[in-house]
Amino acid sequence: MTSQEQAMYGMSTDDIRSQYMESIASLSGQEMVVAGILSDCQEMLALMPKDIAPISRERIRKQLNVAKFILFEMMDQKESA
Repeated sequence: MTSQEQAMYGMSTDDIRSQYMESIASLSGQEMVVAGILSDCQEMLALMPKDIAPISRERIRKQLNVAKFILFEMMDQKESA
């Protein structure tokens, strides 16, 4: 994992592909994976106190980046098809 991947996603892009896009998506499709990640972020925000800890904000930011990465991968797949 590169330092950029760690800073942006908290995991490598290979891990995103294997853990989200290949395993979970095989059951429900990549669109539903993205929707699930966004729902998780909404829930994290709803459950946090108003004085959100910086580490929690960072976790949400990274999860949003994971959702965007998956969307961009989907767009690339459609363009190359």
